[in-house]
Amino acid sequence: MVQLHVKRGDESQFLVRTCGDTSVDALIQQITEIYNGRLRVGRISSEITELSEHGIALPPNMQGLTEEQIMELKLRDEWEEKCVPSGGPVLKKDEMGRRNGHAPNDKMKEVLMKTVEAAKALVSKKQAEANVCLTMEMVKEALDQLRGAVMIVYPMGLPPHDPIKMEFEHREDLSGTQASLEVITEDECQLWWAGQQLQRGKKLQDYIGKNEKTKLVVKIQKKGQGAPAREPLITDDQQKQMMLRHHRRQEELKKLEEANDDSHLDSAWADRQSLKKQFQGLSNIKWGPR
Repeated sequence: MVQLHVKRGDESQFLVRTCGDTSVDALIQQITEIYNGRLRVGRISSEITELSEHGIALPPNMQGLTEEQIMELKLRDEWEEKCVPSGGPVLKKDEMGRRNGHAPNDKMKEVLMKTVEAAKALVSKKQAEANVCLTMEMVKEALDQLRGAVMIVYPMGLPPHDPIKMEFEHREDLSGTQASLEVITEDECQLWWAGQQLQRGKKLQDYIGKNEKTKLVVKIQKKGQGAPAREPLITDDQQKQMMLRHHRRQEELKKLEEANDDSHLDSAWADRQSLKKQFQGLSNIKWGPR
């Protein structure tokens, strides 16, 4: 199996395994599904954290409004009484005005947060450091864990406008957000390896040969962005370590130079003829007028 280390820019993303005779089109599909799936896990995890702190999302027409404005406009959240967290709510006002402030109790919050940590760890970038290849099944497992935790705390489900429910149902609207810039669709995705783009319609073995024990670093890029920048030969951490070693070496050489200083040989106590000169009266002779 060929192992691919997928990066976005200089940032490591995940490892995947494939075969040399896999088409570039199929490879792009596989990588974009995992890449975007990881982003979805991250977005849902972030929203579940907000859910555990401040409860369900307010209707879009009430978000960002003050209590006085809501009363003046006579707006009402019909989902407040329908979506009550298990064990009863705890009042925690959302200063951002996105959620209704009826948060789950501490026990239910713990269920949500433990699941968030487990799901994020399952698709974490640290998996690449541990040489664990990511699969779409692992991404789906992480999403299922998050979905299950939400169902435990909100067995009746979330309002249709809640970002978490919209993410689970693939109805999310990311337009105008930073998250939309991170997503790479299959149509606009390009794969680059060794400074060259892997062309659709070809197979991976057309570029790397038939060696099935190859490890490659491929970069995922949006169409139209051109070739990704080449990575520096050494990382910032490696450069810092090299500078530190250089500094230590300079200090060691400086100490050795001081230890090898022969200036002490000019001292009186280092003169082997000192005793003889004293007997001969030659120990304190100075030239010049007194």
